[in-house]
Amino acid sequence: MPMETPETEQPKSGPKTGLAQKLPILVILAVAATGAFFLRDQISFAALAENREALIAFRDANYLVAMLAFIAAYAAIVGFSLPGATIATLTGGFLFGTFPGVFFNVTAATLGAIAIFLAARSGFGAKFSEKIEGKGGAVAKLQAGLRENEWSVLFLMRLVPAVPFFLANLIPAFVGTKLSRFAISTFLGIMPGALVYTSVGSGLGEVFARGETPDLSIIFAPHVLGPILGLAALSALPILLKLLRKKDA
Repeated sequence: MPMETPETEQPKSGPKTGLAQKLPILVILAVAATGAFFLRDQISFAALAENREALIAFRDANYLVAMLAFIAAYAAIVGFSLPGATIATLTGGFLFGTFPGVFFNVTAATLGAIAIFLAARSGFGAKFSEKIEGKGGAVAKLQAGLRENEWSVLFLMRLVPAVPFFLANLIPAFVGTKLSRFAISTFLGIMPGALVYTSVGSGLGEVFARGETPDLSIIFAPHVLGPILGLAALSALPILLKLLRKKDA
């Protein structure tokens, strides 16, 4: 007598599954709120100045470990949206020089951004994107426009800091951006600004010696801001050309 094979049990979905998917982004938000309260004065230029000799000594004795620890710490700062990202960038330049410091800074910031992106996409992004498409209307048209000009928009969000870094990690997750595009545009898009601040960080030894604080307003100097805005204009050019073609059609 043939035995009946049991039907494959379908995975159950419910409140627990939904909470598990939302847990990473909820943890990030909770840690960010806690860090904003408790760490706002801990990761500072004064703290870097006070501990500079110990940091240099540790780097000289354990370069590889120092590099990995720095990247991990910087990625955690970005991934949990903790205060001190600018100080971390300066520290990368101070400890490792403009090169390879800028690559350590950009790698760490990109890893942290990816963590936020994946957490948001897992918890809300996919469902949110599907709801927008299903409802249609102006928001769906905006989503379609973002996808149509995805590379340009992603680079613009990084090159022109009109959108806060945290939101620039969330928005792509909500509109269904691919991870590869997000990672590439983040790594390359933050490179110009990171290069400027890493360069400032590489000269902190002299700043410390004079008992001064670094001048971060250099990012707005014409010879620095001009090329960055030029890159932003190049990123926006495909959007402009598409708009002109639609008008001519």
